[in-house]
Amino acid sequence: MLELDQYYSGCIAGTDEAGRGPLCGPVYAAAVILDPARPIEGLNDSKKLDAAARERLFDRICQHAQAWAIAQCSAQEIDQLNILRASHLAMERAVGQLVIVPDQVLVDGNRLPKHLKLPAEAIVKGDGRHSAIAAASILAKVARDRVMAELHQQYPHYDLAANKGYPTPQHLAALTTHGPTPEHRRTFAPVKRWLEQAMIQGTLEL
Repeated sequence: MLELDQYYSGCIAGTDEAGRGPLCGPVYAAAVILDPARPIEGLNDSKKLDAAARERLFDRICQHAQAWAIAQCSAQEIDQLNILRASHLAMERAVGQLVIVPDQVLVDGNRLPKHLKLPAEAIVKGDGRHSAIAAASILAKVARDRVMAELHQQYPHYDLAANKGYPTPQHLAALTTHGPTPEHRRTFAPVKRWLEQAMIQGTLEL
């Protein structure tokens, strides 16, 4: 049991996102309503778990939760909205897809999605403090990692299976050499700089 589990009762959904920082790919979010009668051991902030543990817990959450849903916002939506709003929209979509309407939603972070039409509370570092948020963080992280592994097959130069779209030295070097893919976020600084430079050099037409 995590720190805040004992302070909430009723039908509680936790929601969290994965993929705010990368230069490439969608941002994912999940929402989870756990079953008190079927506790899942080992739930924690997905960043504190290794990949094997996340995959194992992903399956257990899907099997034992009362309800769960996963949603995303594309790179294009991120560019249109900004990453914070896109992250919140993905959360709103995930909560809206739950087959059970929760009494309350616990949101990881310090801001609530503006269009979440349910009682809600933002909890800083909630993915390490409440089990439902931790479960959501695991679903979102695993789902996004799987998509990035698929994108790696299309764009192997960027090593997306390993870096998940984050700006590692190898990813930045590939961006410099090959330019952005359709899945790159054009409003993020390294990608934006490449596009601006390409326009100055006359090698890019928009």
